[in-house]
Amino acid sequence: MLLTTAHKMGMWILTGFLGVLTIFFNTYILLMGLRNYRQSHHWTPCETIITGLALQNVAHQVFSYFWMSMDQLDHECKYRILYAVLTVIVLSLKFSIMWTTAFLVFYYATKLVIEPIHCYTRIQEVILKHVLTVVIVIPICGFSICVPLITTITAENITWLDDCSIMPEDFVGQMYGGFCVLVSDVIPGVLIFKSSISITVHLAIHLQHMKASTNGFHTPKLGSEMRVIRMNLFLVVIFLSFLIVDIYSHYVILMKDENLLSLTVLFSSMYTSLCALVLIYGKKTFWKNLLHLYNLFLDDYPCLGCLKVPETKRVHNQAPHH
Repeated sequence: MLLTTAHKMGMWILTGFLGVLTIFFNTYILLMGLRNYRQSHHWTPCETIITGLALQNVAHQVFSYFWMSMDQLDHECKYRILYAVLTVIVLSLKFSIMWTTAFLVFYYATKLVIEPIHCYTRIQEVILKHVLTVVIVIPICGFSICVPLITTITAENITWLDDCSIMPEDFVGQMYGGFCVLVSDVIPGVLIFKSSISITVHLAIHLQHMKASTNGFHTPKLGSEMRVIRMNLFLVVIFLSFLIVDIYSHYVILMKDENLLSLTVLFSSMYTSLCALVLIYGKKTFWKNLLHLYNLFLDDYPCLGCLKVPETKRVHNQAPHH
């Protein structure tokens, strides 16, 4: 599956559009988080993780677009070292985003578990004490794991293709690529999948208990907790969808000697924009303010009034009780 020049130009344009959305959504998260910090003068663990994830998303989008721009402008591959450094930075930031997302879902899984499991209680205590340290260590680990790629890229046994992409030809280079996929994709994928199972089981147990307590007269409601559960399950679906594409593209790169790294960067940009939108949805105040800003924007264009989104739910009149 070789990507033509037209395909790459289309992906470059689409990445730019997704980049605008990613930077807007994540900057919005950072500004709203900063406003909350000024009001409460403290960060909650989830806000710390989400802030770190938002910063990583913005950095990844900027370097990814620069990487794809180099691919479009430097057709003769004159700046191979710069291209190699950008590749390492993009891959290390992708590692950080994957692990920070897994860390966020795992944190909510330990927080939402309905039964007092001793193991989860101890893990949550550790997270609460060292959440900032973990958020800082994840990017450092990602960069440390991807830095040896520069040595692999600058080695003599590397084939540079016509689009400045690289192709390790020896067994060691292919093993290192497989190791990077395992560490940056598969392991956090297993962690986030396990956490999603815990959240789903918690939701089922909680709904069952609430339905039993109301004797079936009312639909059980979880309020803000249900919103958090939806947010985490959306994150899991987006993560697993991206994981499939990413593993496939790396398989094609390593095993079939075809370059699909541009496709990985495109789907990474799509992932960061969708992830940020889901994180905004998970925070009710963020979501309501975003809808308000969106409707205010449409007010300036009366012809787009049909695109407005209601900011409050309609309350249906309930039948009188007998």
